[in-house]
Amino acid sequence: MKLKKTQLINIAIILLLALYFFTPIGFHAKVYLNRLISHNPEAVAERTQKVLEDYDFKLINSEGKLVNLQDYKGDVIFINFWATWCPPCVAEMPDLQLLYDAYGERVTFLFIARDKEKEVSNFLIKKNYNLPVYFESGFTPKTLYTAALPTTFIIDKEGSIVVAESGSADWNAESVHELLDGLLK
Repeated sequence: MKLKKTQLINIAIILLLALYFFTPIGFHAKVYLNRLISHNPEAVAERTQKVLEDYDFKLINSEGKLVNLQDYKGDVIFINFWATWCPPCVAEMPDLQLLYDAYGERVTFLFIARDKEKEVSNFLIKKNYNLPVYFESGFTPKTLYTAALPTTFIIDKEGSIVVAESGSADWNAESVHELLDGLLK
């Protein structure tokens, strides 16, 4: 039985889609695609900014120590919800590492993993990341709750959420550095 050209093309398309959606090759392709389409995050318009009033958010760091967002009230806070199984999350990690390297001492970074601790630890070691990772240990404040991954919030010293971004973004962009520099003044 001889296949027609259109049948061969259809089979090839089906095989490529199967590779993309159901194999590790597909995961890496999704990460690469998300790196290509990532955008510069933008500040929320001042008139629509929400204020974080409930800082009671218990987290456990990678050493098992309990911390509370309340401990960082008055700081510029960068919160990123992510997971190792999320291609857009993995795609933005190199930029997040660069941003953390640049501001780690001046900005409070909370990379909150919605994943298994062992998976996160293995991922960080494999990629040579030294990001401060936390796991939720209580209820997330309503203002910060999100089901979408990745989602990132930047909170100023007064508690205003100046950035609320879902999806892969270029966190090492000049505009992000300018925003953080302005918030730190």
